[in-house]
Amino acid sequence: MFRTILRSLIAGLRSRQFLVLENLALRHQVLVLQRGGKRPKLQDRDRALWVLLSRFWSDWRSSIVMVKPDTVIGWHRAGFRRYWRRKSQRRRCGRPRLTLEERELIRQMARDNPLWGAPRVHGELAKLGLVVGESTVSKYMKQVKPPPSQSWKTFLKNHAHEMVSIDYFSVPTAWMKTLNVLLILSHDRREILAYDVAEKADGAWAAERVIEALDFEGAPRIVLRDRDQKFGKEFDRRLKIAGIRQERSAHRCPWQNGYVERAIGTIRRECLDHVIVFHRRHLRAILEEYVAYYNRSRTHLGIGKDCPVPRLVEPREAGPIRGVPVLGGLHHRYCREAA
Repeated sequence: MFRTILRSLIAGLRSRQFLVLENLALRHQVLVLQRGGKRPKLQDRDRALWVLLSRFWSDWRSSIVMVKPDTVIGWHRAGFRRYWRRKSQRRRCGRPRLTLEERELIRQMARDNPLWGAPRVHGELAKLGLVVGESTVSKYMKQVKPPPSQSWKTFLKNHAHEMVSIDYFSVPTAWMKTLNVLLILSHDRREILAYDVAEKADGAWAAERVIEALDFEGAPRIVLRDRDQKFGKEFDRRLKIAGIRQERSAHRCPWQNGYVERAIGTIRRECLDHVIVFHRRHLRAILEEYVAYYNRSRTHLGIGKDCPVPRLVEPREAGPIRGVPVLGGLHHRYCREAA
C-alpha cells in the first residue's frame, strides 16, 4: 500500500513529456501483445520505435518489459550498420551492358564455330563495329576448356617484312596414300603467299613454287626453312641463282621456324582434322577455300586481331549482321549487309 502511494506521488511530480513517452511505450507493448501467439513477433517498425525512444528519452529502460534493454541497443547498432552499408555501396560504373541481341550474337558465334576461343570471337566482333571487352565475350560464351597451346620464340622481328617461311606437311587420303603440301608464309602479316600439293615432292619442284611466289616487286628475299631432305641441293642451287638467301633452323628446333609451324597447326586443327581427303584435286579445293578465309576473314592475335589482308571495320549503320558459311559451315565469315 505504501509503495503504491509512493509511486503515485512520484508519477505526479514527473513532467508531462515524460508521462506522454511512458504512455506511448506502454500502449505500444500492449498492442504487440494483442497480436496473439505465445511469443508475439516483433516487426521492423516496432524495433524502429524503441530505437527512436532510446535516442530521445533517457529513462526508456524503466518502461520496457517485453525485451531486455541490451536487445534494443543491439537493434540500434544493427540499423547503424545497415544504414552505412547501403550508403557505402558503389554506384554502378564501367562499360554499358550488352543488349540481348549482342549477347545472343556472341553465343551464336561460339555455337557456329566450336574451334574459336574468346579472342577470335572478340576480333570478329571488332570487325563488325561492336565495342565490347574480351573478358565480356568470354563471360557470355559457353565455357569450354581450350586445348593446350605451344609457344615459340620469335626471331629477327625488326626484319619480318623481308622474310618468308616455308615448310612441308603431309596429308593422308582416304585411300591410304600421302600427299605433300608446300606452304609459303609471309612473316610481315602472317599471309599465306602460296601453297601447292604434290604426291612426290623434290627440291626442283619446291624451288619453282618459291620463286613463283616471290616474283613480285618488294617481295621478301630471305627464306627460312628447316633441314628437310625433300629440299636437297637442287633447291639450294635454284634459289641462289634467283638471288634469294636461305636461313636454316637448327636440327630438331621447330620453334625457330615458329610462324609457319603455327600456320600448319592452324590448318590442321581448323580444317584438315575435320575432313577426309580423297585425292589431290580434292585437297587443292579444300585448301583454296580455307586459305582465302585464312587470309581475308580470319582474325589473328599476332597482328592485333586483324586479318593478313587488312579487313575494314563495318559500321553499325551498314545493316544487319549475316553469317556466311565456310567449308560447309565449319567456320563462318560475318559481315553486315544492307536490308
